[in-house]
Amino acid sequence: MDTTPMFPHADREISHKRRELAPETLSAFQAFSRQVFADGALPRKIKQLIAVAVAHTTQCPYCIRGHTEGALKAGASEQEIMEAIWVAAEMRAGGAYAHSALAIDTMNQHAHPSTET
Repeated sequence: MDTTPMFPHADREISHKRRELAPETLSAFQAFSRQVFADGALPRKIKQLIAVAVAHTTQCPYCIRGHTEGALKAGASEQEIMEAIWVAAEMRAGGAYAHSALAIDTMNQHAHPSTET
């Protein structure tokens, strides 16, 4: 049985390889990230809570861990983090519900096929 983890721990070796493969792009991405999460019209805490929610909708385990830690460091409470996660869950469920219109439309098309040729 393979016991290799699906998501490897992001260690120094992986970080070094990323930098080695695309140093300018990595540097630009890091600068972009620092700018995005800096205090602005939205405080850093709110930005991190948004990131926690988005990380749960994209289901990125690295982002979930990193932005949960970032939110805590920015002063978010555990309750605020959980509420952000519930917002993500509602948005994900809402998306599935909203997109059911596509399935219903397809079912309607098959129930009443067009007579156009």
